[in-house]
Amino acid sequence: MHSSRNQRGFRSGPLAWLALVLSVSLFTGACSGEKKPPPPPPVPVLVATVTEKTVPVELKVIGNVEPYSTVSIKSRLSGQLVQVNFKEGQDVKQGELLFVIDPRPHEAALRQVEANLARDKALATKAQADAGRYAELIRKQFVSQQDYDQAKATAESLGATVNADQVAVQNAKLNLSYCYIKAPISGRTGSLIAHQGNMIKDNADTAMVVINQIQPIYVSFALPEQNLAAVRQYMATAKVPVSAVIAGQENNPEMGVLSFIDNTVDRTTGTILCKATFTNESKRLWPGLFVNVVVQLSTQPNAILVSSQAVQTSQEGQIVFVVKPDLTVEIRPVEVGRPIDGEVIITKGLKPGERVVTDGQLRLVPGAKVEIKTGL
Repeated sequence: MHSSRNQRGFRSGPLAWLALVLSVSLFTGACSGEKKPPPPPPVPVLVATVTEKTVPVELKVIGNVEPYSTVSIKSRLSGQLVQVNFKEGQDVKQGELLFVIDPRPHEAALRQVEANLARDKALATKAQADAGRYAELIRKQFVSQQDYDQAKATAESLGATVNADQVAVQNAKLNLSYCYIKAPISGRTGSLIAHQGNMIKDNADTAMVVINQIQPIYVSFALPEQNLAAVRQYMATAKVPVSAVIAGQENNPEMGVLSFIDNTVDRTTGTILCKATFTNESKRLWPGLFVNVVVQLSTQPNAILVSSQAVQTSQEGQIVFVVKPDLTVEIRPVEVGRPIDGEVIITKGLKPGERVVTDGQLRLVPGAKVEIKTGL
């Protein structure tokens, strides 16, 4: 006896077919019992809403505060400094007495020329009287023409001497006034160089003190030459507002107006110098201080704004993840304009009211489900 086998070595009897059917049934049952994998959990994200509003058209640069005017105080005559009427760093007003140079030598010189004037006036008066008498005598031919001419010349000469004496008196009074040095402008004094008791030279190389006028005050800055035409256009029709932002005081800027545009563009830097004038009532702007300058030219209505954190850069360009009503996301290409205080203007790609992802983009793919959180 022998068992029959097929060509591949399997038994061909009923038991073999039963075993094959059972195996197929078990395999089919196992496959039909498998479950689909659960969907991935929603991705937690932060979102922001696209807004539409009117925004300013402005230029932002770095500026430097400059005094409105600066005066270096120097003496016009030599002498000893006998009085200092202020403390360094003090605010002074125009016309306020600052220094006194020893006036005694100049007072003596004034008295001398005044005495000369009085003497020469008396002589001139006598000479005028003599000339009058000689004029009467020559008509009666009691004196010669030569005597009359001499009397007349003496009177005229003494009259000229009186005029010269008057000029000398005025000059002496002027020199005496130079002993009392007053503030030519209102402002703040700097470091005091000349102290009481020092000998002062006239028109010395070093100033006795420097006064800076800080009310009003300038802020100078340079604008790119491509903005010159627009700035001049707006300046010709209205006052151009300028704000100066001090570091650490961003919420309290100083406000001024554009007051000066230089007449030449700097060929080295391609910029043009401008100045804005500030009243500086609070004296927060200080000469030499660097500030952030914002020049507001006009406004742009109906601008589409979105948080700058929402804009991502891909190989195809700039994109945002837009959250649809069913809380899934789609990738939207956008065209981005200029930035404004943490936001950017979107010129194409978004509409007001749409929601975009501002944080959590790295875990997103098109169609992914999201969960909006208030913080991550």
